[in-house]
Amino acid sequence: MLLLGIDDAGRGPLIGPMILAGILMHKDKNSFFKEKGIKDSKLLEHKKRVELVKIIKENSIDSFIVMSSPEEIDSSIRSGTNLNTLEAIKCAMIINRLNNKERQKEKIKVIIDCPSVNIKAWTSTLTKFIEHPKNLDINCEHKADFNHPVVSAASILAKVTREEEVKKIKEEHKKFGKLGSGYPSDPDTKEFLKNHGKELKDSGIFRKTWATWKSIFPEENQSTLGGFK
Repeated sequence: MLLLGIDDAGRGPLIGPMILAGILMHKDKNSFFKEKGIKDSKLLEHKKRVELVKIIKENSIDSFIVMSSPEEIDSSIRSGTNLNTLEAIKCAMIINRLNNKERQKEKIKVIIDCPSVNIKAWTSTLTKFIEHPKNLDINCEHKADFNHPVVSAASILAKVTREEEVKKIKEEHKKFGKLGSGYPSDPDTKEFLKNHGKELKDSGIFRKTWATWKSIFPEENQSTLGGFK
């Protein structure tokens, strides 16, 4: 049996993309991944995550990453597609890519760290976007990144990719000062937004449907909604 683990990184930030990563591996790699210290990315330092990405890629069958830019996230939300549904669509893209024609002959257990409190409803939404489900055993769980090495591996790959993308944004906009982590709770990020948000409103780095943006620039949100109508 093959295992396909999927997890996200950057779901909540105000700045930068949301990343989803999928790892396809043989089931017998579970113990090896544990021995190598592969676990939920939140429990690891960035340097260690970077080291583990190499081990993950060398010892998995395949991997695939999908990215949702701030503009795509905003567009989805404004059109009535919430973040949970967008994430279901992106997860299905990973499944459809890794469950190619040749692999459809094998049984694949798919394990996803579920982003929704309602696992049953979210799983139902996900399955609508899966093209070839017959060989798939779909399992959506909370804390899957903590409980399953294959999902831990996906969480590490997603997190490292997200940090690489944020690093690019920081480098591109370094003349404006500290950008911070990109999360609304980060004081540096809030200060960056207050000082440069309006100036960089069309840069594509901000999620303008986020409450933090709307509270600081309510007039910008109104003009965006007007343009959308």
